[in-house]
Amino acid sequence: MGTIGGIPIEGVVLLGPMAGVTSLSYREFMKPFGVALSFSEMVSDCAIVYGNKKTEGYFKTSLLDRPVALQLFGSDPEISAKAVGILESKAEYDLLDLNFGCPVHKVTKTGAGSSFLKDTARLYAYARAVVSSSHKPVTAKIRLGYDLEHVNFRENAAALVAAGVALLTIHSRATSELYSGKAHHDWLKGFGEELSIPLCISGDIFAPEDAIAAMKVTCASYVMVARGGLGNPQLVSNINLLVAGKETLPAPSLHEEVGFARDFMYRLIKEKGERVAVKELRGLLPHFFRGFRGYKKIRNDIATLCYTASDLEKVLARVEASGRL
Repeated sequence: MGTIGGIPIEGVVLLGPMAGVTSLSYREFMKPFGVALSFSEMVSDCAIVYGNKKTEGYFKTSLLDRPVALQLFGSDPEISAKAVGILESKAEYDLLDLNFGCPVHKVTKTGAGSSFLKDTARLYAYARAVVSSSHKPVTAKIRLGYDLEHVNFRENAAALVAAGVALLTIHSRATSELYSGKAHHDWLKGFGEELSIPLCISGDIFAPEDAIAAMKVTCASYVMVARGGLGNPQLVSNINLLVAGKETLPAPSLHEEVGFARDFMYRLIKEKGERVAVKELRGLLPHFFRGFRGYKKIRNDIATLCYTASDLEKVLARVEASGRL
């Protein structure tokens, strides 16, 4: 068992924050597969300060969800410090994560997300202000740099360590690359040994072997699973097994995948209500069936024929029956 900022962490797999995905129900669904620490969807500091009711749903947690980090994004240290105070009065969580890695233009154009990577002094000042205002340990996520001409993760990492963060996650791409091409884990060779705090490595973790290779080359203590875990929850289990030197689980059967999909479906419906949940599930449930025969039809049926939980259940029942033929 390791610790992050004094918080006990069992395992090496961290569940990465994904907008529109990592709400409480998804984190609860994934936790039993061996997630050591989960991260919420990113929460806007301004939305917290101005009392946006929808935003409060982003920082709902539960006992099953713990330990959990709430991910905050903003650009003004004073507003973010106020947001931290509100979070601490309203939410139950273990760590606060600062988003310096989001590459999306609507975030970076406001001075938030990975726009901080262009100015190490500004990055330090912001992180230091938030760390000083938080009674919870603070973690941070960055990228290699803003673009491939300015790869400055070492300077930015040093600034964040000096500011007092307890864990650093690095996505091994530059902001300008978004999620294209391959993650440059080799650019971080041995970097975990240079840091005085734990390193978590992120990017292109789609198979257990990807995780082992990334951790080995970077000397990271943890690995972050995000897109690779969508519809593939056993990825988390298999990473933990491989790290422990044990044999990995066989690929799940179609029947098992239907069970996973159904479990997640009803959790999300309970959390968000049928109308909102079904709309989101039309994009999320097909991930569970990628690689199976008839995937395109399953995806199309879920996306175009399903408007209620009953519609989704009919498709799942039909998929399940097809696996018994």
